[in-house]
Amino acid sequence: KRLKITVCSMQYTDVDAESQNFLSDHQLGKKKYEAEYSPGSASFGMSVFNLGNAIMGSGILGLSYAMANTGIAMFVILLVAVAIFSLYSVHLLLKTANEGGSLVYEQLGYKAFGIPGKLAASCSITMQNFGAMASYLYIVKYELPIVIKAFLDGNDNSWYTNGDYLVLIVTMTIILPLSLLRNLGYLGYTSGFSLLCMVFFLIVVIYKKFQIPCPLPENFINITVNVSQPQVNTTDEECCKPKYFVFNSQTVYAVPILTFAFVCHPAILPMYEELKDRSRRKMQNVANVSFLGMFVMYLLAALFGYLTFNGERNADLLHTYSKVYNFDVVLLIVRFAVLTAVTLTVPVVLFPIRTSVNQLLGASKEFSWPRHICITVALLVCVNILVIFVPTIRDIFGFIGASAAAMLIFILPSAFYIKLVKKESMKSVQKMGATLFLIVGFMVMICSMALIIADWIHNAGSSGEHADGH
Repeated sequence: KRLKITVCSMQYTDVDAESQNFLSDHQLGKKKYEAEYSPGSASFGMSVFNLGNAIMGSGILGLSYAMANTGIAMFVILLVAVAIFSLYSVHLLLKTANEGGSLVYEQLGYKAFGIPGKLAASCSITMQNFGAMASYLYIVKYELPIVIKAFLDGNDNSWYTNGDYLVLIVTMTIILPLSLLRNLGYLGYTSGFSLLCMVFFLIVVIYKKFQIPCPLPENFINITVNVSQPQVNTTDEECCKPKYFVFNSQTVYAVPILTFAFVCHPAILPMYEELKDRSRRKMQNVANVSFLGMFVMYLLAALFGYLTFNGERNADLLHTYSKVYNFDVVLLIVRFAVLTAVTLTVPVVLFPIRTSVNQLLGASKEFSWPRHICITVALLVCVNILVIFVPTIRDIFGFIGASAAAMLIFILPSAFYIKLVKKESMKSVQKMGATLFLIVGFMVMICSMALIIADWIHNAGSSGEHADGH
C-alpha cells in the first residue's frame, strides 16, 4: 500500500479501497472534531441574547389573536408543546451537525439527500425570511399611517395616510438603498434594538391592561383621548369574561402563528459555530435559556393582550389599540420604535435570501453589480406585491407558519438526523423519537395548510370581514 500523505491538507494519491476508506473516515472525524471543538468568540450570555433575538420577531404581535381563538388553557398547552418541540428539533440539528461534519443547514441537506435536500433547506429558509420581510412591511403599512395621523391630523382619504403608498415610499427611500449595500454587518445592531422594542412593547401591553377597563365606559374614550365617538362596543360585559377553551374557524391559525413565532433554526448552526469553548451540550443550554425567556415573554404578551381586548379579533395586537386610542403618547413611542426597528431589519433579512438566489444563479461567478441590483429589486417588488394584495398579516403568519416554519422545526431536522446519524451511535429510542417527530411534522403541515386553505375558500366572498386590513 503506497501512500502519499500531506498531513495538513490530507492529500493522497494511488491508494487502494481500504486506505481510501481509512482516510475518508479520518477526514470525517476531523470535521466532526472541528464542528464541536473549534474555538469561537461568543460568550454564553451573548449567545443567549443573540438566539433570543433570532426567536423574537413580529410573531409576538399575533399571539393574543391566537389566544382569543383557542382560549387561555388551550393556548398555554399549545405554547408549551411548540416550545418543547422546537427545543427537541434543536437537539436533533446539533447532533446531526456533529455527525455530518457541517455547520451549514443547506450543506447538511446536501449530505443527507443530495440536491433535493439542499433545495428543501434553502427554499424553507428563503420562504421563512420572505414571510418575515412581509410581516415587517405589514407593520409599516398599518402602523405608519396611525403615526402620521397623530402628527399631521390627516384623514383617511389623504394619500399620505394610505398604507399601500407608504410602504412603497419606505421601500424605495430607505429599504432599497440599505439593501443594495454589499456589506450589511453594521445593520446587525438593529436586531438588538428590535428586541428592546419588543420588550418595551410587552411592558406597555401589561401596563395598558390595568389602564383600559372592560367593558369600556361610554365616556372613557372622550376622557382619555378627547375624540367625539367611541370606536368599540362598550356594553357587552360578557365579552370581558376570559374563556379557557375556544374553537372557531380562526382556531386553525393558532399552531402556525406559534411555529412562526418560535422558528429560529437557520440561526442555530451559525451561532453554534461562534460559541466560545463550544460543545453540543453548551449550545443546547443556550437554546434552553433562550427559549425559556421567549416563552415567558410570549405568554405574558398573549395573556395581557387577550385580557385587555377579550372580544377583539385583530391579528396585530399593536393595531388593536388604535380602536381605543386615536392618540396616546406611550403607544406612539412604541409604534415609532417598532417601525424604526422593522424598517432597518428588512435589509438584514433580505441579505441571506439574495445570497441564496445568487448562488443558485451563478455561484462560481464573480460579484456583479447589475445582477446584485436586479435580484434585490426583484425580491423587494415581490414582497411589496404580497403586502399590498394579501389582505391580512394573519394569512402570512398562517401560511409561512404552516409551511416553511413546520419544515424548519419538524421535518428537516428529524429527516437529516435519521439519514446522517450512524446507526451504531443512534439508540432505538432516539431513532423512534425522530421518526415520530417527522410524522408529527408532516401531520402539522398538511392539516394546517388544508384547514387554512379551506378557511380562505370559505371567506373568499366576504370581503367586508377584512375591510380594515386585519
